Amino acid sequence: MCISAGIQKFFGLFLLFILPLLGLAQQQQEINLADEYYQRGDLVKARQLYEELAKDEANIAHIHTNYLSLLLSQDDYKTAERYLLRLIRNRANAERFQIELAQMYSQQGETKKAEKLFGEIIEAAAANNFKTHVVAQQFMGARLYEKALRTYERAREVQRDPDETYSLQMAVLYNVLGNQTQMFEEYFRYIRQNPTRLQHAQNMLQNVLNKPEDIQALETLLLEKVQQEPDNRQFGDLLIWLNLQQKNFYGAFVQARALQRRFRTGSEQLMEIGQIALENKDYQAASKIFEYINQSFSSSPDRFLGRRYLILSRENLVKSTYPVDTAEIRKLITDYRSLVQDAENTPTAMDAQNSMAMLYAFYLDEKDRATEILTELIQNPRAPARLRGQSKMTQGDIYLLMGEPWEATLLYSQVEKAFKDDPLGYEAKLRNARLSYFKGEFALAQGHLDVLKEATSREIANDAMSLSQLIKNNSFMDSTDLPMQRYAATELLLFQNKKDEALRALNAMLTDFAGHSLTDEILYKQAQILIELGRFPEAVDKLTKVVDNWSHDILADDAWFLRARIVEEYLKERETAMEQYGEFMKRFPGSVYVAEARKRFRSLRGDFAN
Repeated sequence: MCISAGIQKFFGLFLLFILPLLGLAQQQQEINLADEYYQRGDLVKARQLYEELAKDEANIAHIHTNYLSLLLSQDDYKTAERYLLRLIRNRANAERFQIELAQMYSQQGETKKAEKLFGEIIEAAAANNFKTHVVAQQFMGARLYEKALRTYERAREVQRDPDETYSLQMAVLYNVLGNQTQMFEEYFRYIRQNPTRLQHAQNMLQNVLNKPEDIQALETLLLEKVQQEPDNRQFGDLLIWLNLQQKNFYGAFVQARALQRRFRTGSEQLMEIGQIALENKDYQAASKIFEYINQSFSSSPDRFLGRRYLILSRENLVKSTYPVDTAEIRKLITDYRSLVQDAENTPTAMDAQNSMAMLYAFYLDEKDRATEILTELIQNPRAPARLRGQSKMTQGDIYLLMGEPWEATLLYSQVEKAFKDDPLGYEAKLRNARLSYFKGEFALAQGHLDVLKEATSREIANDAMSLSQLIKNNSFMDSTDLPMQRYAATELLLFQNKKDEALRALNAMLTDFAGHSLTDEILYKQAQILIELGRFPEAVDKLTKVVDNWSHDILADDAWFLRARIVEEYLKERETAMEQYGEFMKRFPGSVYVAEARKRFRSLRGDFAN
C-alpha cells in the first residue's frame, strides 16, 4: 500500500512537471509552423494559427512582428487596431505597440489621429530620463528619426536639466537627418561645461567627418565659437584637433598660440604640434613653430630641445629643396655646433653631433670629419646607450657610402643584437636587409623583411613591406634575376650620391629590359633623381608616363601626387597644380596622400589666407 501510494505520488509530480513542458513544446511547434506558412506566403493558414496563438500573452514576443505585418498586408486595420489596443492595455510599458498603432493610423491617412498619439507617447516619457531613452530608441527602431529627436527635445524642456543633456543622442539623430550644423551644435553643448568630454567628442566626430564640406562647415562654426566664447578652452582645443586632422599644422599652431597667450600656459602643446608637423614632413610649418617657441620660451628647461627641433626642421627643409644648397648645409652645421657648445654633454648636444656627422658625410663629402665626430660619440661613456647605437648605424651608413659594405653590416649587426625587440634594433635589421638588397642577395633580404613586417614601429613595418613587395613583384622573372640586380645596384649608386651615374644606369635598363615589370619603378626613380638635379620639366614627363601607362598599379598615386607637387613647388603653376590635386582626390580617394592633397588644394584655393 505504501509503495503503491509512493508510486502514485511520484507519477503525479512527474505529470505536474512534464505536462507544461509538453504544452510549451506544442506551442513552439505551432509558432514554427505559422512562421513557415508566413514565409511561404500561405497567409490564410498562417493567420489562423497566429490568431489562436495570440490569445496567449506568452506567445506575443514570438509572433508579434509577423502577425501584425500579415494583418497590415491584408489591409485589415480594424483587427490590427483591436490587437494593438489589447496589447497596450495589458502592459505598463507599451511604447513599441503605441508607436506601431500611430504608424498604422498614419498609413491609413488618419494624420491627426496619428500625430495626437505620437504626441501623447512623447509627453508621457518627457519627465523620466529612462523612459525618454526607451521611447527615442523605439522611434529610431521604427526609423521615425524626427519623432526620436522631438522626444529628446521635449524631455530637455520638461526636465530642465543642463543644456548638454541628451546632446550625444541628438547629435547622432541630426547626422542621420543630414542636419550637420545642428549636429555640430550638439557636440559643442556636450563639451562646453566639461573638458574631459573633449576626447570622446573628437572620437565621435572622427566617424562622421567624411566629406570636405562637413569639415569646412565645422571649421567655420568653431572659428565663430572661439570668438564668441574666448574663455572656453574646449572650442579652441577642438579647432586645433580639426586642423591637425586636415594636416594644417600651421593653422593648429596659430590657434594653440592664441590659447597659450590667453591662458598663460607653457610650451607643451606648441612643442607637440611642432613635433607632429615634423613627423608629417611639413618642415616649413615646423620651422615656424619652433622659431616661435625658441623666441618665446628662451629660459624654458626645454630650450635646448626646442633649438634642436628648430635646426632639425630647417635641416629637413634644406635637404628636401632641390637642388640642395651646400651653403645652407654649412649654416646648419654652424647652428648645430653652437647648440653643442651651449648644451654641452647633454643628450640633446650629442644628438646634434650625430646630425652634424650625417651632413658632413652625405652633403659635403667630408667623410673623415664625420667619422671623427661619430667615433667620439660611440666612445663617450656619458652618451646614452641608444645614442651610441644610433651613432654606430650612422657610421655604418658612412662605410656603405665609402664602398665598405662588410664594415657597414658589422656595425648594423652590433646594434641589432644590442637592441633586440626594440625599434632601434628593428631599424638596424632594416638597414641590413637594405644592404643585402643592394648586393642582390634577395632571399637574405626577404628573410629580414618578413620579420620586420611585424615590427611595432609603423614606419619601419611600412618600409619593410614596401621593399619586400618590390622584391617579390620583380625578382625571379628569369633565371638570373639580372634586371632586379641591376636595379638594386642603381639604388646603391643613389645612396652613394652618384646621381648622374644612376640616371645613366636606369636609362640603359629601359633599353635592355624593355617591357619588364620594373619599367614603372625605373621611370619613377628617374623622376626622383631628376628632381634632385633640378631638372623639373623632365621629371614631370617621366611621372606623366607612369600616370598614363600604369594608372592602376601601385605607383600610380605616388606618381600623380609627386607630379602635382613639382608643378606647385618648382614650376609655380598654381592653377594647374590645384586641378591636379582635385583630380587626384577623385581618382585615389583611399590614398595615403589624400589628406595632404586636400590641404594643398585648399591652400592654393586661398582657404588658409587668414
